[in-house]
Parts: sequence; C-alpha cells; structure tokens
Amino acid sequence: MRVVCLAGGVGGAKLADGLQQTLAPGELTVIANTGDDLERHSLAIWPDYDTVLYTLAGIAEPGQGWGIAGETWQVMGQLARLGEETWFRLGDKDIATHLYRTARLRDGARPTEIALDMSRALGVPSRVLPMADQPVRTRVRTDDGWLDFQDYFVRLRQAPDVREVRFAGIESASLTPECRDAIRSAETIVIAPSNPIVSIGPILAVPGLLAEILAARSRGVPAVGVSGIVGGKALRGPADRMMSALGEESSALGVARRYAAQQLLDVFLIDHQDDDLEEPIKALGPDVVVTDTIMPNASSRARLAGEMLDAAAVSSARRGPAPDPESGLRP
Repeated sequence: MRVVCLAGGVGGAKLADGLQQTLAPGELTVIANTGDDLERHSLAIWPDYDTVLYTLAGIAEPGQGWGIAGETWQVMGQLARLGEETWFRLGDKDIATHLYRTARLRDGARPTEIALDMSRALGVPSRVLPMADQPVRTRVRTDDGWLDFQDYFVRLRQAPDVREVRFAGIESASLTPECRDAIRSAETIVIAPSNPIVSIGPILAVPGLLAEILAARSRGVPAVGVSGIVGGKALRGPADRMMSALGEESSALGVARRYAAQQLLDVFLIDHQDDDLEEPIKALGPDVVVTDTIMPNASSRARLAGEMLDAAAVSSARRGPAPDPESGLRP
C-alpha cells in the first residue's frame, strides 16, 4: 500500500513512525512542513523536517520528541560565552545536520535532493520530502506586530495571542515532481495530528498540492485525518490557543471543520474523550472513528496508524468515488 502522510512537528513524526512500522519499506512518503524553517548562525535549519527524519531514523530524543538522543551542547555553550543569542538551542549532533545541509544548498543542490540523500544516509526506509524547494516562512501577527514563527514559538514560548497567520513566499513556491508523483501514486492519504494552522496549513498552501489531493480523492483514493486536539487541548504545542485566538473552535470538531471545508476528509479519527463530537463531525461529511489517539510509545503509534489505514479502506469501499474536485459534488 502506497501512503502519503502530511506531517509536521512531534505529533506528525509519531504518526509517521507508526505508519513506517505498519507498511513495507518504501511504501510511505511523508510530505513535511518547511514553513517553520529558519537560518541561525548562518545555518539552514528545518525543524519540522528534521523532527520527522530523526524519528523515522530511530535517533530522536525520546523524552522531548525532537533533536537527537544523547546530545551534547558544547557549541551552544561556547556561543553563549561569546555573547551570541542562544534561545534557539542546537545540539552538537544536530549542528552536523545543518552544516551538511547548508553546504549542499550553497553548492546549488535542490532541497528535495538533499532531503532524500539525508534519509538514505540515516537508513530511513521511507521517503521524507520537503513540501517545496522554494523557501516559505510562516509568520504570525500578534498585538505587537508580525513575528517570524520561531520567534513566536521558541523565543517567546508561544505566549502572545496570534491574530493572523501568513506564509511568506508561498506564491513563489511550486509543487515538486517528487511530491506530485507521490500523491498521484498514493493509495491512501493521511493527515497527521499536527497543528492544522502552521504545520498542515503551509503544506496545503503550496500551489498545486491541494489540487493533486482532490484529484486523487476523485479517483477514489481515501483521505483520513486524526485530531491533535483532545478534550479541547492540544497534545503538544499551541494549536488550541491559536485556533481560539483566530476565532475557531478549539476542539476536534474545529479541526474537522478546517479540513472538511477543503474537501479533505473521508474519515476522521477522534479520541474517546471527544465521543460527544462524533455526530457533529459526521454532519460535516466524513466517517468518524472514536478510538485512543494518544501515542505514548511505539506500539500505540503503530496501532493508531493501522486503525487509520483500516478505516480509510473500509470507508473507500463503502463510499465509492470521492467528490469531483471540479464541482465539489459527489458523482
């Protein structure tokens, strides 16, 4: 089974790991958010991409879910002594990733080419693709003005309310051949429990990418998502607070509304804590599966991934062709 997973952050990386455990080598392609990329200390840093890559390589720090296990922090310590700002902490092993990537970029390599080479070097059996080769930068507007995403997320610890979100450079981005071909050959499309606004949002905003997903759905390819908000609270990160500040409902229903409005869902998985939202979500169109969506360990990741794939298959067999992306109506 060929599966494409849209993912970003720790929640997305966990589900991608579950899918990788469930599928045969080479069957999984992850399209990772690059909207939160940044440059620090003259290095090109891809936080969401690297979180997914390290997790699938089995080297992610298990407690926090990002970074590399067994890290040391000598470089950051020395930079601090020299008076550099070190609020965005980079471990010594992690810095090796950024040095490699930055050198390749300066030599003119495509980001996707670099990403695939890194996956192979770390022994990852799946493909992890950046959402675009062109730089896209997520920015958020707070009461004090516009901020780069990592200033909001890391330096300010997500404290300010977010009034608006934009993806700088998205108009100049384009769908890569690798992402296009992965979607066209997919048998299931999975939307990970990542922040729907700043992790999944930038991926779907890449020109041409959403159209390819809708075209796949019109061919009968099922799309299945899972809420990263449980009991009204984000399992990690600021998704719940961002949705509330932007006037959206901070709940699994709010997430489902976002995706259903883009005709993205055949099936949506919610946690047992949100079973009262089953019928309101069904009213939006998708089938709903109520299960345990929290992933504290490797086995729970694989279980949830398997349930998502099974639910997508059942829904696809029952529904037949998905909505026509031209008309928005079922045939």
